[in-house]
Amino acid sequence: MEWWGIFVNKSFINKQNGIRPNAINRAILASLLLILSVWGLLGITTTASAKTALKTYTQPFQNNTTSLSGQSVEMSTYFIKMDYWDVKRATLNLNYQVSQLSSRQLSDITVSLGGVKFASFRPKKQTGLQTKSIRIPLRLLAGQNELKISGQVLNRAGKQDYRLTQTPANWLTVDNRSDVNFQYALKAPTRNIDSFYDHFSGPDTIVNRNAYITVPNAANNAELAASMYALTGESRVITTENQQIPVVQFNNADGQKADYQLVMAEYQHLPARFQKLFRRADLKNAAQIKRADTKHKHYLVVTATTGALLEKAARFVANSELMKESKHPTERITLATQTFTSTLNYDGKYQLTTSADKIIGADHQERQYFVSLPVDRNNADGSTISIHLRYARNLDFRSSLATVYVNDTAIGSQRLSAARADNDTLTVTLPKGMALGNSFTVRVALDLPLKGSAATQNNHQTPWASIEPDSVARIKSAPGNDLLFSNYPNLFLKNSTYDNLAVVRPQTMSATDYQTLTNIFNLIGNYAENNRGKITFYRQSPSKTVIADANVIAFGTPRQNALIHRLNRRLYFKYNAAETGFLSNEKLSIEQKYGQTIGSAQLLRSPYNAQKGLLVVTGATATGTYLASTQINYQRNIAQYTGDAIIVDPDNNHNGYRFKKNKLINTALNTKQTISRHSQQLLYLGLGLIMIAVVTIALLLLLWKHGSLHRRKKGARHD
Repeated sequence: MEWWGIFVNKSFINKQNGIRPNAINRAILASLLLILSVWGLLGITTTASAKTALKTYTQPFQNNTTSLSGQSVEMSTYFIKMDYWDVKRATLNLNYQVSQLSSRQLSDITVSLGGVKFASFRPKKQTGLQTKSIRIPLRLLAGQNELKISGQVLNRAGKQDYRLTQTPANWLTVDNRSDVNFQYALKAPTRNIDSFYDHFSGPDTIVNRNAYITVPNAANNAELAASMYALTGESRVITTENQQIPVVQFNNADGQKADYQLVMAEYQHLPARFQKLFRRADLKNAAQIKRADTKHKHYLVVTATTGALLEKAARFVANSELMKESKHPTERITLATQTFTSTLNYDGKYQLTTSADKIIGADHQERQYFVSLPVDRNNADGSTISIHLRYARNLDFRSSLATVYVNDTAIGSQRLSAARADNDTLTVTLPKGMALGNSFTVRVALDLPLKGSAATQNNHQTPWASIEPDSVARIKSAPGNDLLFSNYPNLFLKNSTYDNLAVVRPQTMSATDYQTLTNIFNLIGNYAENNRGKITFYRQSPSKTVIADANVIAFGTPRQNALIHRLNRRLYFKYNAAETGFLSNEKLSIEQKYGQTIGSAQLLRSPYNAQKGLLVVTGATATGTYLASTQINYQRNIAQYTGDAIIVDPDNNHNGYRFKKNKLINTALNTKQTISRHSQQLLYLGLGLIMIAVVTIALLLLLWKHGSLHRRKKGARHD
């Protein structure tokens, strides 16, 4: 405020020179200065508050980097807008690359949202990756949004002829670093449970580390189990692939700072400020879930007087349908309350599209569909894909074609026909032994050329095709049967939920142990489709009867976990006698001090039940154990490993190893699958054997009859 200094200095000089300003002028000047000062401060405050009120969230494309070939190309991706966002600006940041041979005057790209086109542009005259930022009209935004990127990539075939001879050299690549950026004002949650749940599960809340599940500092086994039910329920519905909701203790500093906290504890372990929210009489034979707000922080408190009721309430929290339906501040849950998550029955048939997928435009067109199998099953031989088509009659049927790809592998093709234009079906059988995994992509490619030259084509002749909603993938599947990380966590799941998990934890849980626990169950929650399974925690080693019927997860150091101490001789990477570090083995040489810093995740065959798995996540220190858990927390991490042991060091060097020769969990199941896979061949073999047996018997009867006649004739001659 330089003018204020000048005025003060000037007044001081005038006084020094004996010049006294008029009292009225002095009053006017003072008033003017006061007004200007207040106005300036208000302006600064208003500007600052406006800047801080708006938040930003960048949502990356869910697709992998995708390359599309052909004259006319199109791809789809999806993004979400949360209901509690008051969006002020939405921007598509498209990273793409087009063929170096393409004509920039003829090629173009169009973007549409929800079927409404809103932007078109031509690629720049440059090679390599390009970036285009496009404002998305706010009127087109919905909760779930389908964004389509389509275009034509054309090469000039001559000075006057712009017709395209379609080749693989005409392509558009959309990079997975493309994203949609939102600028929005945040709507505060209401006092209702559903409003808290929306904010708590929101991608921006999780990415900004503003959502935590908190438990008592010395949480008991029931409280730990309840927190894992809640965590897996959240992991199932959140849309962030590389983020998770941490489970921490009440005294965790980061947890205390979070704006949204899910507090989970038995009533007697709650802090006093939360106990005041409940009447002890209301907790008799019931658990309660209650909303609370203090000092700009938002809480959902889940409590009960017994561990069984607390776990029941946690299952309620793990059910997204129930949480979204709870439009009130308090929920009461008893042991009789139905809290299980609804699931769709698996019948092996997957609908590719819920509505007719219309394709308009000549030449090469493609559509992609994502198919997901239940997580505890894998595909078996004999699977088919049926595409029901309708298409225009003005095509050049000598060159028109439909092709089906699975994970970019061509499975089958069929020519289109004028006679079948109103009702055509292409059915392809997947090759024997083709590995699909738990999810795969079906791509339908259509070549729709027109009769005559391109120069004579007009809008009235525009070809079209429609992929009908009864197009399906019929996948014959079988349970996953490998005791390897390539089948993890499927081997711990059954009927799309956790399969009787017994978790043996350290005797004393540190903050680092909670990070390890969060990592372990985050991935399990991603795969579990419902909350009916059972999770039980043990501080000491459970009895042999319990452990023989469970899938066991043991984590911690061998000095803090008695089960890991007992299992040391069975581990692939064993500890030294003092249990201060790992020893070398045939797979890896381990220096003494290095062995004290690394962590290991190992999938063993349970010594208590040969048909059960046993996961050991361990290190000589809690930090080492945590390092091992960082490789089994997200799908992108676990996908790197196909063996049964993982080693991770503090520099994030990580390697996988395979030790067991027999990877099968249940050899009898594999025999059944083999018989089922070859059932037709076995049927033919059986019929062949029966025919051989019939012919053999017939020959024997003929020989016997011939011999009998011969003996009778010989006897007659003798007489």
